[in-house]
Amino acid sequence: MGNSFCGWYFRCQAQGESLALIPAVHCVGGIRSGSLQFISGREHWSVSFPASQCRVDGNLPRARLGGCSFSPGGVRLDLHTPALSAVGSLRFRGLSPIRYDIMGPFCRIPFLECRHSVFSMRHQVEGILRINGRDYCFSDSTGYIEGDRGRSFPRQYAWTQCCFPGGSLMLAAAEIPLGPVCFTGVIGVVQLEGREYRLATYLGARAEKLSGGEIVVRQGALTLTARLLERQAHPLAAPTGGAMTRTIRENVSCRAFYQLSRGGRPLLSLEAADAAFEFEYPPGHGA
Repeated sequence: MGNSFCGWYFRCQAQGESLALIPAVHCVGGIRSGSLQFISGREHWSVSFPASQCRVDGNLPRARLGGCSFSPGGVRLDLHTPALSAVGSLRFRGLSPIRYDIMGPFCRIPFLECRHSVFSMRHQVEGILRINGRDYCFSDSTGYIEGDRGRSFPRQYAWTQCCFPGGSLMLAAAEIPLGPVCFTGVIGVVQLEGREYRLATYLGARAEKLSGGEIVVRQGALTLTARLLERQAHPLAAPTGGAMTRTIRENVSCRAFYQLSRGGRPLLSLEAADAAFEFEYPPGHGA
């Protein structure tokens, strides 16, 4: 069995507070294990699990790690370690899938180092999680679910996600090795007032800027800009060759600016106070 990983990302967004939960399994040298990471705007936690206590579905956002379970319908936590106590439940309603696979025709390429999926761009979240004595309350809040599987996260990438009144968006740009060549790939979706706008390499999109915490993507008459306005990042473990040995940094609840325009006319322009943003390009990088 080759080195690999498979994980899901459940983000719950409330006014003034967001929380992401990341259940995953990893296989390195034939040895399988699991992990559950939590990240809020204030703190982060990570718990490891033996193979006998973890199961993660590669096609649907379903996972069980110890006493914690994840599904399209919600989350249940029952976790107690010397460093972490996490209990409670969340219910999801009104899932909002995208029209077709975010990878487009690239979903048929078997040897990509990382395969991304988007399960729900926006849904309602209700419930309470108590983590180390602190209550994370979600009432009429919003959620987002995506997944990744493969061998490694891209060496360089940028990613952002945010739900907002009337819609939701996600945008990612990454260095993609494909045989002997390497290129910058783009995937992005904006759901806005019942319409879906998709920008992707396979539709002709290209990254015009990837520097200073800013992503600018152009596809024909469409231009999507995402700009990180503040950094409140916490470390997360990410896979390299299946092993969770890389450290990335995520801003799970931060200020960011977004603009989607067509032919120079803004379709969306907003400054969000509770966006999620990762920018894993070195300072001074320019697309």
